[in-house]
Amino acid sequence: MKKAKRNSVLTIIVFILVLALGTFTVVQGLGKNQIGKAENIILGLDLAGGVSITYQIKEDNPTDQEIRDTIERLQQRADVYSTDSNVYKEGNNRINIEIPGVSDASKILEELGKPGALEFLDEDNYSKYASGQEYETVLTGSDVKNASAAIDNSGTVQEYVVQLAFSDEGTKKFADATTANVGKRIYIIYDGEIASAPTVQTAITGGSAVINGMADDEEAEQLAQTIRIGALPLTLEELRSNEVGATLGKDALSTTLKAGAIGMAVIAVIMIGLYLLPGFISVLALIAYVMLMLLCLNGFNASLTLPGLAGIVLSVGMAVDANVIIFTRIKEELGAGASVKSAIDAGFNKALSAILDGNITTLIAAFVLYIMGSGSIKGFALTLGIGIVLSVFTALIITKQLLKAAYTLGLQSPKLYGAKKEAKVHNYVKFSRFAYLISFVAIAAGLIALPVFKGKTGSTLNYSLEFTGGTSMTVNFEERYDLAKAESDILPVIAKAAGISEADIQVQNVKNSNEIVFKSAELSNDQRDAVQTALEDNFKVKEFNMENISSTISTEMQRNAIISVLIATALMLIYIAIRFSDVKFGAAAVIALLHDVLVVFAVYSIGRLSVGNTFIACMLTIVGYSINATIIIFDRIRENMVSMSKESYATIVNTSISQTLTRTIYTSLTTFVMVFFIYIMGVPSIKEFALTLMCGIVCGAYSSVCITGPLWYMFKTGFGKNDKNTTSKKISKKQTKKA
Repeated sequence: MKKAKRNSVLTIIVFILVLALGTFTVVQGLGKNQIGKAENIILGLDLAGGVSITYQIKEDNPTDQEIRDTIERLQQRADVYSTDSNVYKEGNNRINIEIPGVSDASKILEELGKPGALEFLDEDNYSKYASGQEYETVLTGSDVKNASAAIDNSGTVQEYVVQLAFSDEGTKKFADATTANVGKRIYIIYDGEIASAPTVQTAITGGSAVINGMADDEEAEQLAQTIRIGALPLTLEELRSNEVGATLGKDALSTTLKAGAIGMAVIAVIMIGLYLLPGFISVLALIAYVMLMLLCLNGFNASLTLPGLAGIVLSVGMAVDANVIIFTRIKEELGAGASVKSAIDAGFNKALSAILDGNITTLIAAFVLYIMGSGSIKGFALTLGIGIVLSVFTALIITKQLLKAAYTLGLQSPKLYGAKKEAKVHNYVKFSRFAYLISFVAIAAGLIALPVFKGKTGSTLNYSLEFTGGTSMTVNFEERYDLAKAESDILPVIAKAAGISEADIQVQNVKNSNEIVFKSAELSNDQRDAVQTALEDNFKVKEFNMENISSTISTEMQRNAIISVLIATALMLIYIAIRFSDVKFGAAAVIALLHDVLVVFAVYSIGRLSVGNTFIACMLTIVGYSINATIIIFDRIRENMVSMSKESYATIVNTSISQTLTRTIYTSLTTFVMVFFIYIMGVPSIKEFALTLMCGIVCGAYSSVCITGPLWYMFKTGFGKNDKNTTSKKISKKQTKKA
């Protein structure tokens, strides 16, 4: 006994020391480099502010070397704006550029350019080129290392020039070309247009050259910029660009963190109030969970985005789920007359399969989101995935060890742990017909709204830029404009600057803020620059958040959205079928998932919420969350089919749902609380995301209680025609062991 107490004291001391060290690391960091410090977590552009650009490689089947060379040169250019810039490959034919801490997207896009083809032609080949004949190039963009504007003071008159530097291969090519073309012109062609046509005065063999004759510094810089843009191994086309103001990003970070802190405080009160000592221990485990999450983000060198931050907050609510399942089991065992020690052991043992099954299915959704998603959605998936793994660890390891230590040290009164009264069994099977009717009405309303809005607005759903393509500008004004004033005063200015009709611009007033969103068809870089200048000249503008998405990438996003939902659902159902060895469980889960997706879809349809990338993240999160609750009930049904082998299937289903009802309510409540505070306090860009998740949480709880179990009953009994339970004769040893 003394040894057990000594080990328990040691467990608590180790936990306190680890928690203290982890907290110190998160707050201050370790060593000179402050390793592990939370402030060192890389912030995505939507939190730090900055510019992101996605380019499409136009060449077919580019080599790995060409892609690497292109990335290297783009990285050099991006580093001019920020040493924290990042250029990386996405998929097989895309390159992403992220430059934090900058605000002039137009200037950067001009500099980085819309990289096109750069060719050097002698006079003979230029004639062939101009007449549409086959021709040979002297040099291509890949042969040019750099181009820069300079001032030449070597002569009697100051002269503006462009200095060129060539690669080793380019040096040889240019030497041959200039030797053969002294006194003739070399045409520099960029994207089909003559950028310059200097005359060769002498053979150039040293690997560098000078183009003179520039009228001024501006002309020299323009030519140098054109050559630099084209001096890439590959031709690139802008697919997407996004500019986020630093102030907007800081506001998003601070408000979301505050929302998370308040949500955690409320959850702590709820857990202690419901579960007493175990609840207090779960709060300690939750603190450890947050600490570990921050350390993992640092360790993985992951970029924290706004959806990723929301994923952390959401996962905090879900982390409570495992504890709720365990503590509910402990209270059940105590209510049945078990000792505290036996109740603790049984609680963890009986909850294990439900915890693992539920979290694995949610992890599948996160995995698919990470593989199929891009940008901020990847960030959301990563944080959600890490959160799921950590929630299981903290519940099954930390909570378990602390709870056992507390018991060993004398906290053994059943009153400290609570005792659950035997659940009152309600007839959920009978009520299900009304539940089906309610669901049918909700789904039908959403489907009916589609053609209605199609007639009114020309679109069935409120598709975001990500699914339609175009340009969106979120402008933060120093004063607040209502929608009418924005349309009368601001809209004409934008239309004139962009050179488009006012009817082609949508105006959206962001509630409770000075922000106004303007959406239009895709604008060129010059048009976007003109609009920004016009707004700054005519109105008091604090900050811009500008996003441009081509129709190419929007079509791809739609396709990936559908594929990701189908893949995630299929994988989760395969897992259920394997774990429960009964296709009827899988069939019931399929219909329940379809129900949840359609209900949430109805919310999007009727509420005219924006359908884009976050829509997919919401759908997959809801699917994972819903099936988690479903598995808890299925797990209890499977268990009761053994212990209640003489009872009817209807009784088993009704009892199982009643026994797990408090878990469903408490878990839904804690998760809802976290998301609710994000909705109340979060920035406008995350509010719709939070609203949809809240609807999904409610819907998932409703379907798991009122839909899933009764559906399984219908399939099992042939719609109630054969409700004779012969489980005791049919159940296998394997199933019995699992239960």
